[in-house]
Amino acid sequence: MRTSSTIRTRGTVKRTTRAAAALAAGALALSLTACGGDDDNGSGDSGDKGGGGKQPGASVTLPKLDGESLSVAAVWTGTEQKNFKQVLTEFEKRTGAKVTFVPAQDPIINFLGSKIAGGAPPDVAMLPQPGAIKQAVDKGWAKPLGAEATKELGENYSPGWQDIGKVGGKQYGVYYKAANKSLIWYNAKVFENAGAAEPKTWDELLNTAQMVYDSGVTPFSVGGADGWTLTDWFENVYLSQAGPEKYDQLAKHEIKWTDPSVKQALTTLAEIWGKKDFVAGGASGALQTEFPASVTQTFTGGDQPKAGMVYEGDFAQVNIGETKAEVGTDAKVFPFPAVGDTAPVVSGGDAAVILKDSKAAQALATWLASPDAAAIQAKLGGFLSPNKSVDTSVYPNEVQKKIAEALLAAGDDFRFDMSDQAPQAFGGTPGKGEWKTLQDFLKNPKDVAGAQAKLEADAAAAYGG
Repeated sequence: MRTSSTIRTRGTVKRTTRAAAALAAGALALSLTACGGDDDNGSGDSGDKGGGGKQPGASVTLPKLDGESLSVAAVWTGTEQKNFKQVLTEFEKRTGAKVTFVPAQDPIINFLGSKIAGGAPPDVAMLPQPGAIKQAVDKGWAKPLGAEATKELGENYSPGWQDIGKVGGKQYGVYYKAANKSLIWYNAKVFENAGAAEPKTWDELLNTAQMVYDSGVTPFSVGGADGWTLTDWFENVYLSQAGPEKYDQLAKHEIKWTDPSVKQALTTLAEIWGKKDFVAGGASGALQTEFPASVTQTFTGGDQPKAGMVYEGDFAQVNIGETKAEVGTDAKVFPFPAVGDTAPVVSGGDAAVILKDSKAAQALATWLASPDAAAIQAKLGGFLSPNKSVDTSVYPNEVQKKIAEALLAAGDDFRFDMSDQAPQAFGGTPGKGEWKTLQDFLKNPKDVAGAQAKLEADAAAAYGG
């Protein structure tokens, strides 16, 4: 969530249009088939354990940290957590330090607050919102990055990805993980049976959904139990329909949520959310479905899965991997269709922020800013790096490779997740603010005015007026 550091794209609608074209064209030819990944899921050339320095074949120099220990907190669970631990293991091999992963809960700022109050903050936290970085700085928790980490960032990241980790002109965050949140995944067999093609516009998406429904399969799976999936739906519709300038204004609460542009976006969303039998399990079922299940139920059940499509980012591949579906053959993907003149390009990410300054913590931030670290997790799938020095050939399949190439080609021409720019009380707290109001709207999509009024009341309180 949140801050004025929008990846603003110092730019214009034209630049955003170029980004959208890059992501839409480069990211996803739907006929892509999965490529075999590297069988080596390990971490590459680790060199001598605890050696420090620049290991043979490595791109980054790390200090010797024998006997040092540090902890890293993140909300990641399951496969995502397991894969990140491989990155930490390689850091241990290269430096001699011992790293402990600390499972965190949403909202992570509240979690960190309790840890800090108890005198046991983690050394580093992976913060999923620019607003959370700003809050950590404002509270005096976050420590600026040192020269080595800042240098590594400068060499490997575009200015926009550096800027969203800054507060007051100082660099605090390393955006280790990115997300392309403008994708819709679909069950290829369902589309084939329905005679459906990949849509490029919202109207085509509605027609495709009707074809899928007529074939006997519910069109959409929605992970409504996780409010952030609903904010992502809204942001894609709003960015494409209202345009980047309005998007930036709403992200900073320079315009109110009672603005006609919000009414238009909610009304558009209701064309799917409010359509009888278009959402698996109906609204009540969707509100009991967490994101991982929303993905897996789209790719299980043979010819009769619970849904034919599921909207979410590239990271859905992690969950697809828990089924028998193969990405690129059984599970395919298309860019979120254009609702207005241009298809949306919405991104998210997770940044490493130092809470306890030390040589080891600074070294870990430097490591996470390096292509060596990102390449480890990229190999494992379900991960996208904004690090431009990562060789995209390391991604495990052609779909993921194209998504990564498109993100890098877009440079700074995209918009960061709007709810991630808002104060956490509004844009990132379960059961409150935007998450709760959109869950209520999913339940009753006819009440557009009521949703707008509640969104504005909560936003005004969170933004301070």
